[in-house]
Amino acid sequence: MIPILRTVADLRALARGWKAKGETLGVVPTMGALHDGHLSLARRARAECDRVITTIFVNPKQFNNPEDLKKYPRSEEADAALLATVPVDAIFAPPVEEVYPDGFITTVSMTGVAQPLEGHMRPGHFDGVATVVTKLFGMSLADRGYFGHKDWQQLQVVLRLVRDLNLPVEVVGCETIREADGLAMSSRNIRLTAEGRAKAPVLYAAITRAADDIRAGHADRMAIREAAETMREAGFERVEYIELRDAETLMPSDDPRRPRRMLAAAWVDGVRLIDNIPV
Repeated sequence: MIPILRTVADLRALARGWKAKGETLGVVPTMGALHDGHLSLARRARAECDRVITTIFVNPKQFNNPEDLKKYPRSEEADAALLATVPVDAIFAPPVEEVYPDGFITTVSMTGVAQPLEGHMRPGHFDGVATVVTKLFGMSLADRGYFGHKDWQQLQVVLRLVRDLNLPVEVVGCETIREADGLAMSSRNIRLTAEGRAKAPVLYAAITRAADDIRAGHADRMAIREAAETMREAGFERVEYIELRDAETLMPSDDPRRPRRMLAAAWVDGVRLIDNIPV
């Protein structure tokens, strides 16, 4: 049985005991509703660290829509059973008041890489991410933190956060895990109906084709326009953005000599999906 810790004091006591023996600690921050994508992060941490903690905390500060927060799936018992298959050494699943106690007034605020795309569509989102990640790294005394490429902008935000604040944590980015039909694994996918699930893989297919066209010399804007049209024709209610950006800064980029990333967000079946691929 994997221990489930609820308080920072218990988490710190465990981590300090490991550190006293010279063991390295990898942390996998999650909001629960775990799937194979999360487990791949935990397995990577297991392979690279002496000890692994997975955190499960639905962070209210990164939701700009209260309804989205309310609907976010929660399944701690099932999550713990999945993590036992890795296995991780402990789960940290604190209540909200343990992370944000009465009188909490501090926010880690970021500009730059946190501003475009998701930052524009979800104001305050990345400040919430930066605040909770800073806290989780500090609470856990982590040596390494593991994050997926699916949330590419979030990964760049955390990399910049750690660099700017001199946090003694190595941030490890891990490849996106996909279903057989290409759909990026996400906790939100379980909210799709059968009809929506059938349409959802078109997002990955459309941006993959656009990226191939750009590599073949087609104009960026034309390839992106065609990808958006493909998604609308497939039944997506709204395409929020498809953008070709510098992979590190997330600024617009037409320089094929630098690594670039195509990022997209769109709604299907009332569920917001995001994805990205290298170009």
